[in-house]
Amino acid sequence: MDKITKTDAEWRAQLSDAAYRVTRAHGTERAGSHEGFAAGPGVFTCVCCGADLFDKAHKFESGTGWPSFYQPKDAAMVGERSDNSWFMRRTEVHCSRCDAHLGHVFNDGPKPTGLRYCINGVALEFKPET
Repeated sequence: MDKITKTDAEWRAQLSDAAYRVTRAHGTERAGSHEGFAAGPGVFTCVCCGADLFDKAHKFESGTGWPSFYQPKDAAMVGERSDNSWFMRRTEVHCSRCDAHLGHVFNDGPKPTGLRYCINGVALEFKPET
């Protein structure tokens, strides 16, 4: 996979203010603030680079107010790193292709993985299956 790097000015020109704040400045959108995604099967892609990140078939309702998935479409496309901000120890997840901050992964998800990828909706675009 080819890494995508851009200047801060290039990211700002490409992204909405909310998408920039979340993906490039490691922000978080308010729970329940993101509009819903289209019905039907499809893939959630990175808003920054278009990489396929999550399959709609792996999405579940977590009750948290953020889109949640129990696994990435391809584990190699979603990287992890330790996040010790906000006086907590969490695991941050990011797009492996462009390093966009996506959200966090927790060990309280459903079977079969037991994981909950809690993702900022503004970091994703939905591409319906055609």
